[in-house]
Amino acid sequence: MSLDINQLVLHQLIKRDEQTLEVVLRDSLLEIEPVVQEMIEELHRVYSAKSKAYGLFNEESELAEALRLQRKGEENFLGFSRAATVRLKDELAKYPFAEGGTVLFCHYRYLAVDYLLIAVLSSCNSMWVNDSLDVSSTRYLDIPHADIIARIDLTEWETAPESLRYLTFLKGRVGRKVSDFFMDFLGAQEGLNAKVQNKGLLQAVDDFCEASEMGKQERQTCREQVYSYCNEQLQSGEEIALTELAEELPSLGDQNFAQFTEEKGYELAETFPADRSTLRQLMKYSGSGGGLTVNFDAKLLGERIFWDPATDTLTIKGTPPNLRDQLQRRASEK
Repeated sequence: MSLDINQLVLHQLIKRDEQTLEVVLRDSLLEIEPVVQEMIEELHRVYSAKSKAYGLFNEESELAEALRLQRKGEENFLGFSRAATVRLKDELAKYPFAEGGTVLFCHYRYLAVDYLLIAVLSSCNSMWVNDSLDVSSTRYLDIPHADIIARIDLTEWETAPESLRYLTFLKGRVGRKVSDFFMDFLGAQEGLNAKVQNKGLLQAVDDFCEASEMGKQERQTCREQVYSYCNEQLQSGEEIALTELAEELPSLGDQNFAQFTEEKGYELAETFPADRSTLRQLMKYSGSGGGLTVNFDAKLLGERIFWDPATDTLTIKGTPPNLRDQLQRRASEK
């Protein structure tokens, strides 16, 4: 992994009681030792693999202004991180769920792009066995489950400040936790909505198939081609590019798919991140509610699975063996 760490520092927020959140600030940057390199590479891998939201700084963002000064050399990285951690504590203290954690600021370069990564990492207790086979307790940073992270693409921010996507962040699993205090701390707002872009793509694909007067099998093949391309982009960490996708699909007369989306006004960006959960709808139907969960391959609709919209009835011909076994056992109990 060609990840070069430029500057890295850790600070800490300690929750002393329900009313007190204490800040502990380092006085120096960390030395980039092998264990530190390994930590940042793991954090980079974990973050890159997660679904992210995209944003940009507000005009009044204090963090953005401080970062501009730091990038101009008017403030050093350590001073920038110390002041930012104090601001983070002030924002976090406004919320009753406030917890402590290790605050990480890392300026690194990956694939010719400069990034600033800011994270609040929780610590966990665990056990380990030493060479003498004695058991001891230890604490470790819970990087795999980190959900308070934001990353600024410094290269894009400085070269294309009108972009809606130079800042990425995780929304987290605890309500609006991150999008409240962390976004307030960053002075940022959501920009490009990847899920909306992907939903627009799915609608455009369906409309393109209809306009091309494709048969059922042709439509399914078209959806599979779209999914295959998008999934490859997702797995490689690349974005969906409409011009590339258009090369995978048949044309509508003299018009390719990219031209079709532009003419019909779908408002799709030329490139945008793939959203796994949305793209899955190209290949599967799924839904749950009222104690019922249904999930099946799209190609089975009309072959083994039939839906009657008049009665809202789903008919399945040929149940999965493990389900059939459960049904037979339950039927024998009567």
